[in-house]
Amino acid sequence: MFKGGMPNMQQMMKQMQKMQEAMAKVQADLEQRLVNGDSGGGMVRAVVNGKQKLMKIEISREVVNPQEKEMLEDLVLTAVNQALDKSNALAQEEMKKVTGGAIPGV
Repeated sequence: MFKGGMPNMQQMMKQMQKMQEAMAKVQADLEQRLVNGDSGGGMVRAVVNGKQKLMKIEISREVVNPQEKEMLEDLVLTAVNQALDKSNALAQEEMKKVTGGAIPGV
C-alpha cells in the first residue's frame, strides 16, 4: 500500500482532462496573437502568429522592382512557412523520441 493511501485515479484523470482543455485553449489563443519583426530600419517587416506561422511579409518598394514586389513577398512567405513547418515537424519527431509518444501533440 502507498504511504498516505492509493492515489485517486478518477481525480487524476479529471486533472489531466482539465490540463488538456487548458492546453487546447492556449493553442487556439496563440493562433490569434500576432508579433512583428523588422529589419533594415523597417524596410522589411514580418508578422508571425503565436503558432509560429508567418502571416505577412512587407518589403519596402525601395529595395525591389515595384512590378515584382508582391511576387517577391509571396515567394518569401511561402518559403519561410515551409521552413517553419519542417522545423515544427522535426521538433515533434524529436520530442516523441523523448516522451515515447506518451504526451499527445508532443
